[in-house]
Amino acid sequence: MTNSAPANAPVLDAFWMPFTANRRFKAAPRLMVSAYGMFYRSDDDREILDGTAGLWTVNAGHGRQEIVDAVARQMATLDYAPTFQMGHPIAFEFAECLARLAPDGFDRIFFTNSGSESVETALKIALGYHYARGDHRRTRLIGRERGYHGTNFGGISVGGIVTNRRVFGSGLPGVDHLPHTHGLADNVFAKGHPPKGAHLAKELDRIAALHGPETIAAVIVEPVAGSTGVLIPPIGYLEELRAACDRVGCLLIFDEVITGYGRLGKPFATQALGVTPDLICTAKGITNGALPMGAVFARREVHDAYMGGPENLIELFHGYTCSGHPAACAAGLATMEIMEREGLMTRAVDIAPYWQQRLHELKGAPHVIDVRNLGLIGGIELAPRDGVIGARGYEVFVKAYEKGALIRVTGDIIALSPPLIIEESHIDRLVDTIGQVLHSVD
Repeated sequence: MTNSAPANAPVLDAFWMPFTANRRFKAAPRLMVSAYGMFYRSDDDREILDGTAGLWTVNAGHGRQEIVDAVARQMATLDYAPTFQMGHPIAFEFAECLARLAPDGFDRIFFTNSGSESVETALKIALGYHYARGDHRRTRLIGRERGYHGTNFGGISVGGIVTNRRVFGSGLPGVDHLPHTHGLADNVFAKGHPPKGAHLAKELDRIAALHGPETIAAVIVEPVAGSTGVLIPPIGYLEELRAACDRVGCLLIFDEVITGYGRLGKPFATQALGVTPDLICTAKGITNGALPMGAVFARREVHDAYMGGPENLIELFHGYTCSGHPAACAAGLATMEIMEREGLMTRAVDIAPYWQQRLHELKGAPHVIDVRNLGLIGGIELAPRDGVIGARGYEVFVKAYEKGALIRVTGDIIALSPPLIIEESHIDRLVDTIGQVLHSVD
């Protein structure tokens, strides 16, 4: 099936689309024209169930009028103000709001405009933290194989997805990577945290011995790896990684761009999983996707290390033109009010058992070699077609859209992260659609 373009369809040539096979898309475009609640509406006037919260982003559901009104009021009052040597009240108000949600001690917040910028910011804060303490040797950053940390140079360097950096040169110097935790042989069809793999965190000790522990500044990982195919941390893995960072003397950074703001049933994965890092990167759900924004949460100790010099000097030579943008802050405040009022920060706890049950009913469906889940995150791994990795996954993605469900695929892995307002009837519709599609592809 191909989508016939409506008479008023836009000209598609000028927009060079991100992470898209542009020629293939423009030959048979899929265009969303409106959204409300759990659903998009396509340009051919079909209802599309959102199984991905856009891109792990629209946690409170689409079309929230409170956010629209808050942004409109703010734009009419103060459309823009700089935050370099100046300020405006709503940025401070939003930072206080976020600090109240955060784990104890994470009450210093640096605003960015995306997850990629949050990662860059956290990496620089980590390097500067050691420098401020007089430890100039700690310049090495450690990521993880199959990790995704955005698309800026720092992010693709510590990231572990080769296609994101293959044609862009060598990246940052002094970067190494922990092994990934994807172990199908031991963990296939695990429900929640897989049982095997905690020992992989101890690889940090080997890397430290190779380079010298005194050279390592920080380790960055996603508590749950999303874009690489929904990799759930094994039982005990994050605890072992925290202990390894303590032995090495480096900071631990959690990239919570997808897990932040309720995805695992707490505001942040660190609270849901009981492991405390030193810096937390967030974005996406911070404004429900209404406007670009991100935030880095720093432990007070990390922040205060910068505050020892003369008071008239800039402590951190870093920032963005739109850091703490007034309209984005307004969207964020309205989002957090909705999340609190409707109990969405903890809703995943209540709905997760049914989510898990229905997802694992796909075990035995054609091509399915694994199902994994945690909170309101799901991954369905498909066997690739011989010699054509990703072909089957892409066909499933397109056919699901044609049947009225938006899913995401990375290679041959279906990644699911619906809005937190999802009901059991929506879960049924989403899983049933995926099951029908799997029976229709070869």
